[in-house]
Amino acid sequence: MALFQCRFFSEVLGLSTSMTVILPEPAQSQIGMSAPGVAGPYPTLYLLHGMSDDDSIWLRRTSIERYVSGLGLAVVMPQVDLSFYSDMAFGNRYWTFVSEELPRLCRSFFPLSERREDTFVAGLSMGGYGAFKLALRKPETFSAAASLSGALDIANSRHGLSPLFQRIFGEAGPQGTENDLLTLIDPLAKDLQDGKPVLHLYQCCGTEDFLYEDNQTFREACTRAGLPLTYEEGPGSHEWGYWDAKIQDVLKWLPLQPKEHQ
Repeated sequence: MALFQCRFFSEVLGLSTSMTVILPEPAQSQIGMSAPGVAGPYPTLYLLHGMSDDDSIWLRRTSIERYVSGLGLAVVMPQVDLSFYSDMAFGNRYWTFVSEELPRLCRSFFPLSERREDTFVAGLSMGGYGAFKLALRKPETFSAAASLSGALDIANSRHGLSPLFQRIFGEAGPQGTENDLLTLIDPLAKDLQDGKPVLHLYQCCGTEDFLYEDNQTFREACTRAGLPLTYEEGPGSHEWGYWDAKIQDVLKWLPLQPKEHQ
């Protein structure tokens, strides 16, 4: 695999930012790796960070580069600060950045596929929320999305409208808006019933995680709406040992299209 730590200017954000990118590379003679040569453009996983992290965290806390080495899959890990992947009421336009500008720039920098069937998103905690928001709001772009211990019910009153959420979502909060994942479920379920392309969703959460109740709420809403969802739970808390194990399950679950080796 080839690793790129990319610094670039974002017109949407009006500032320089960063992303970490892993690209497929033939590596038959590299000890401990097995990566046959695969021609681009590459299928792409946008892998999103959580509240306290940045674009380097997946590479630092997991073996993601090794896990994808035999898949012919590119991984793009962007920096979005503490934004909840949103156009902030008092802050920057991170939703527009990650949903529109980032894919366009990545495809201009690297040989990435533009096909919906080759475009996936996943994330943990705040990034799990971001992954499902991207998939639910832009199902024409993403064919699969995975949330690991996601913050999936941010509009619930038990969380309160904290100063952080007021800065991001405004005084009215996210409830009932396009930032509220539960509001997005029914329209997407109707689209699927009307024959739109299937969106694959994967959700997991540890039973000791403080976001477990949020995950149950999201799962139950999907069940009521008839939205297909692969759900897994088991022992685990909000920590990297759990996410390092579960990202491997996500990679096995992704609907990767077979591709000829060079």
